[in-house]
Amino acid sequence: MIYIETGSTDVYYNFGLEYYFTVEKKFPETVFLFWQTTPTLMVGKYQNVLEEINKPFADAHGIKLVRRMSGGGTIYTDLGGFQFTFIEHDGAEEITFQQYIAPVIDALKEIGVDASFNGRNDLTIDGKKFSGNAQFRLEGSTVHHGSLLFNTNLEQMVEATTVDPYKIISKSIKSVRDRVTNIADHLPGPLDPQEFKKCMVRHIMRGSDKVYVPTEADKARIRQLGQEYFASYDRIFGANPKFNIERIGRFAGGTMRFRIDVRHNIIQSVAITGDFFSTMDSTELNAALVGCRYDRASVLEALKAKGLDNAVYRVTAEEMAAVIAD
Repeated sequence: MIYIETGSTDVYYNFGLEYYFTVEKKFPETVFLFWQTTPTLMVGKYQNVLEEINKPFADAHGIKLVRRMSGGGTIYTDLGGFQFTFIEHDGAEEITFQQYIAPVIDALKEIGVDASFNGRNDLTIDGKKFSGNAQFRLEGSTVHHGSLLFNTNLEQMVEATTVDPYKIISKSIKSVRDRVTNIADHLPGPLDPQEFKKCMVRHIMRGSDKVYVPTEADKARIRQLGQEYFASYDRIFGANPKFNIERIGRFAGGTMRFRIDVRHNIIQSVAITGDFFSTMDSTELNAALVGCRYDRASVLEALKAKGLDNAVYRVTAEEMAAVIAD
């Protein structure tokens, strides 16, 4: 096994590094990574981003968004948590978790944490989840990655992943606290996060001192891959499946109901109904957003470009955009 230090807390760089050593620079032995990111929401490959996250909260708090190449659910991570990755060029054809999870559990037990595998993709302590795992195959290689809640901000995690604005956050946090836990709360004594990282890497590497340090050429290519495969709008939102959404706005000028069909995060059709007043006919209103990206800034720009800022009585384009898209 060979260890590679990413040297970065930027999620796009780190996923770019993962991709680089999976596809472009292959080692004959298993590659192991143990890394961190600034606050980030990692959405599974097959998920609809807008159904999984509280986007206004994430935007307001500078939380990054990325779509993994693996399936599974959305996770929140920050500098109070860690990610680990195993990359193996094994030619296997099926997804198997145990062989990659076992070394992590063993390492945790050696530092005094009684962790276990729940049989699907989670690691638990006393029945409470502290780790989610995911795996995918790419060009003859297996990539297994997982998260570790060490001392993560659970309140921010709940708010960032609570989509329904009518949920009572305090109750949600209590519920989450009943189901998840931080590793730091189960250690036999205080342990600095970086010391925890050193312990985990040392135990998982089993004394091996094989380390690869990326060259400047490696880093340049990794940054490029990070932007191309993980940071772009199309990679994050364009992979959203087709979905329909209905939003209702109650304004000073009346009620407006927006029924919207979206595919690959592009608005395909809109039906606007309600008891409002407008100088436009229904055909013009409904056509105004067709072909527009489904995000608030793009919706607002399209509404203004099509003249809807002054076309609906006592309803501004900003008010409509705030209802239509998060």
